[in-house]
Amino acid sequence: MMRLWFSARPHSPAMLVAMTILTPAVSAMAQDAVAPATPTTGRATTTEAERLTRASSAPETMTVTARLDRARVALQPSTGATVHAFSRRALETIPGGDNAGLNSVLLQAPGVAQDSYGQIHVRGDHNEVQFRLDGVQLPEGMNVFGQTLMTRFADNLSLSTGALPVQYGFLQAAVVDITTKNGTTNKGGNVSIYGGARDYFFPSAQYGGQYGKWDYFFTADYVHDRVGIENTTSSFNAPHDLSNQYHFLGHLRYTVDENTRLSLIAGISNAEYQLPNNAGQPLYKDNYTSLLPNAPGSGGLNEHQKEITDFAILSLQKEIGAFSLQTSVFSRYSSLGYSPDPNMGDLAYMGVSQHAERSVMSTGTQSDVTWRVRPDHTIRFGFQVFAERNITKADATVFDASNRQTTIHTGNGRTGDVYGLYVQDEWRPLRNVTVNYGLRFDGVSEYTNEHQLSPRINVVWRAWKGGVLHAGYSRYFTPPPFEVVGGSDLQQFANTSGAAASTGSSTVKAERDHYFDAGIEQVILPGWRVSFDAYYKLAHNLIDEGQFGAPIILSGFNYRRGQVNGYEFSTSYDRGPLSLYGNFAWSRAIGKDITSAQFNFAPDDLAYISQRWIHLDHDQRWTASAGGAYTFFHHTGHPTRLSATMVYGSGLRTDSDVPNGGVVPQYATFNMSVVQSFRDLFHSRFLRTTQLRLDVTNLFDHPYMLRTGAGIGVGAPQYGLRRTILTGISQSF
Repeated sequence: MMRLWFSARPHSPAMLVAMTILTPAVSAMAQDAVAPATPTTGRATTTEAERLTRASSAPETMTVTARLDRARVALQPSTGATVHAFSRRALETIPGGDNAGLNSVLLQAPGVAQDSYGQIHVRGDHNEVQFRLDGVQLPEGMNVFGQTLMTRFADNLSLSTGALPVQYGFLQAAVVDITTKNGTTNKGGNVSIYGGARDYFFPSAQYGGQYGKWDYFFTADYVHDRVGIENTTSSFNAPHDLSNQYHFLGHLRYTVDENTRLSLIAGISNAEYQLPNNAGQPLYKDNYTSLLPNAPGSGGLNEHQKEITDFAILSLQKEIGAFSLQTSVFSRYSSLGYSPDPNMGDLAYMGVSQHAERSVMSTGTQSDVTWRVRPDHTIRFGFQVFAERNITKADATVFDASNRQTTIHTGNGRTGDVYGLYVQDEWRPLRNVTVNYGLRFDGVSEYTNEHQLSPRINVVWRAWKGGVLHAGYSRYFTPPPFEVVGGSDLQQFANTSGAAASTGSSTVKAERDHYFDAGIEQVILPGWRVSFDAYYKLAHNLIDEGQFGAPIILSGFNYRRGQVNGYEFSTSYDRGPLSLYGNFAWSRAIGKDITSAQFNFAPDDLAYISQRWIHLDHDQRWTASAGGAYTFFHHTGHPTRLSATMVYGSGLRTDSDVPNGGVVPQYATFNMSVVQSFRDLFHSRFLRTTQLRLDVTNLFDHPYMLRTGAGIGVGAPQYGLRRTILTGISQSF
């Protein structure tokens, strides 16, 4: 059996980019890297007691763990896709290290554009990124600002884009697959205190261990800062921007035997945010000064938002002869609550003041099976089913036609499901050619009832030494976000200050795409790789999302037609203590004719877009990232690592004389990090590595804008973070 293995040197501290090398699924190199060395006693012969002592359960458990880990990865190959892998060493090299958010990590991959609220856009799509933990897809949640998944929980992760094989469904702009830490390979603990500018205080702890057939790992942290949400001005400190966040992630496993393993992954995230104010905004109507005499200025509003996410995944992995399988059940609860200004400031400036709550409860199952039929044929099949319950409630205070305050109560709930099943064959017709082809059937039964049969095919050709070419086609079916706003509440707001701009309320439909991708990778010299990739997506009912109103809740809508195309270039060098990488990407994303949730848009915009192509609000023409790291004294017990990264964006879209016709000014930000490690600093058997770090974000303090506050589905201006200096100390034990 053959599969694509995307990685760099085992100890690379650089961002690893676009590597498409065809290797066996179970490689001798991987076995050698994981299997522990056999201990020696320094004598020519050994007694039976000594032999039994050396053959302890720990090395045996590690060998079984490594073999089962490789089998799990082989369940879901990315044959033909473009995969950007981040090793554990690479994650630690990024400024901030484990304290950095996942979005900061992913911005180092080509084709990933930065947006407000911690959002990222991959290859011109809005927010259709799926997250997987050890191969199990998490249902989509409500989180806008917070990131439930912490970088320190990842042993390594990968970002897959392009023409994805059929095992990946529902959200297909990119797949972020996180291989979690476990107690077998991450024994011991670590405590850390990190903080600095803007009241930043970030303590954290992690611990892993193994006892017999059990192993466990958990991590928890608390975040307090005044940079929870992007600043609405270019000032150094954002007004009204305090946040408090709590996170916990845990992993418990039981290895029944060498072919069977049970695992439980669970997480909790609880976050509260103040919404930054935007001073100088005009009143909704001039006479609101007399109607609301106690309303504060727009720079003195006191709005809050709270986000909660809980999830759990229970998995069974089994090897049965030529078959490998993993079957899982999971549940995720996600909620978001918005509290308006208590002095009716929202009513004065927006014409409506509402307490809004949304929640989604998702429960489902996923199973993936690999059947190694012959050395040149590997059959894979599986399915996913999500059952979801969405609840939306709001108490909105508005002015009626007589300028009297009235409260409108709205609420609805909907239960539905999303399902998909697939079968594929990975075939090697020639020694240096791999073909992966298959069919996927997806359906959605929520606000809309639709389904689609989707063929996909990828071809990978090792044309010459160090050179790999790939090409693929994928038919995609993307269900709409379940937390959309229904149009049934519109009539209750008629003839009030909260009336919608338009009356159309067509249901958001599933997106259907034809996706083409081709690329090449070449090893120039040992440690130096370059790659080029091009893609084109033709979409029907293209899904976009926007913020409409004061609560920062993203709602979905469709463009009847959409086109996304672009190309990416990546290069990386990793040799000894030096690592370098660079990426740049060009992209164009356009849409035409908004066909759902029309009540969110002005009639003039709807009329213009119905007949003309426009840029999508998240369309960024040029995106680039680069970085490097060098470790001084790397052969000693006190290595010093210096690293730096750069992110460039040519600017997202904003309105001009036409919707989304303008471009936000371009920007480039530079970050740096210095990490000093000391092994056995305190000469204690209980204390291991001590680490001191200094991180600087936006080194040159360049003010830059992410959003102007204008554009299709754009609610407020946002600026990037100004220079922020953070320091930390961590102790392993």
